[in-house]
Amino acid sequence: MDIVTDVLWSIATVCLLGGGLYFSYRLKFPQLHLLKLFKTCGGKSKNSISPLASLSMSLAARIGVGSLAGIAIAIYIGGPGTIFWMWIITIFTSINAYCESYLGAKYQEKDGNEYKGGPAYYIDKGLKNKKLAVTYAVLIIIAYVFGFMTIQANTITKSIGEYLPIPNLIIGIIIALLSGMIIVKGLNGIVNITSKMVPIMGIGYLSVSALVIFCHLSQLPDIFKLIISSAFNFKAASSGILTTFIIGLQRGIFSTEAGLGSGAIASSTSGVNDKVGLGLLQILGIYFTTFIICTSTAILILLSDYQTLSFTNLNGIEITQYALIKELGQFGNIFLILSIFFFAFSTILAGYYYGESNVKYLFKKNSSKRVSLLKFVTILLLIIGSIISPTVLWKIIDILVALLAIINMYCMMKMRKEIVYDYQKYGE
Repeated sequence: MDIVTDVLWSIATVCLLGGGLYFSYRLKFPQLHLLKLFKTCGGKSKNSISPLASLSMSLAARIGVGSLAGIAIAIYIGGPGTIFWMWIITIFTSINAYCESYLGAKYQEKDGNEYKGGPAYYIDKGLKNKKLAVTYAVLIIIAYVFGFMTIQANTITKSIGEYLPIPNLIIGIIIALLSGMIIVKGLNGIVNITSKMVPIMGIGYLSVSALVIFCHLSQLPDIFKLIISSAFNFKAASSGILTTFIIGLQRGIFSTEAGLGSGAIASSTSGVNDKVGLGLLQILGIYFTTFIICTSTAILILLSDYQTLSFTNLNGIEITQYALIKELGQFGNIFLILSIFFFAFSTILAGYYYGESNVKYLFKKNSSKRVSLLKFVTILLLIIGSIISPTVLWKIIDILVALLAIINMYCMMKMRKEIVYDYQKYGE
């Protein structure tokens, strides 16, 4: 499995970076024009899902345990330098989020009073490749419903279980029931919850992180110096800088999902006329996830003596938990549990919808029965995810994410002339 992962990630790296560099150059680096990005926040939609609401859903998926546990694993295995490469990767690959979100909105379809779309839809309708569209749809259902959602449930369970004497199975059942109460309401129910949860969890997490960082302001220069110097550690190059770079790349992609195509599913729910603006708005979500949330987590961890810890069956959240307890005592532990719940639960809801959207693509006739089955399977998997090994889950997700990135970037490159032409026309 490790060999397969390494090969796939080598290909995915070339696709993501190559595509990011190409589109950045051809579109004249719109990801660097921050003022232009912020102007896209005020768009109005023809349906109840506004551009900001669709952004909230995509943020709900992005700001999951990858922002807490994933960052911790990256630092623990690859060192502080992984954060530097995560920053660099984010800048260059954020344009991929624009491209996929724009295509998703352009080729979206009506779904009653709502809209649906994503890579499966633009691969089919835009690229005219039905087989590849079906392949992508199947993979993203497996990746999100069977992978990302279960790791969220696993992380919630592990964090609560270490603080309260509650069996993992009971916690898993509670998570499944809460999720079920919301997903049965469909897209509007999910968006209503995520649009409220994302601001609350973002402000809460950043407020506490800022308090801790403020108490250690004098150490910040040393931390940033450590991040940069570790990124260029050429000692044992084959296992040093290369490992640091690859892990930084993986975590950057996991945290932002830029290039995977999942963000396009969220942005496609909005019926806004300005498709280009809708795509550009997703770049802001990428930046917020990486440069604000993930970087805050990284600083918290680097302020601690995490190097002294040793683990078996590592999830990653234990390291973040250790860092917060060290700074804030038991309040830090309670705060992290609440943060994990909000981050992971919102990701579960968004991840479910990603699965539902692609089930509707695969089964255009009688899709309601398939969606009902998906809801049942989702509830069951959340229970199972709370009791299985996170190590196995992370390895499976690694492979699936690489496959999604390869397929989506290949298709966007095939549609590159259309993307560039439409953007240049928009700027006229």
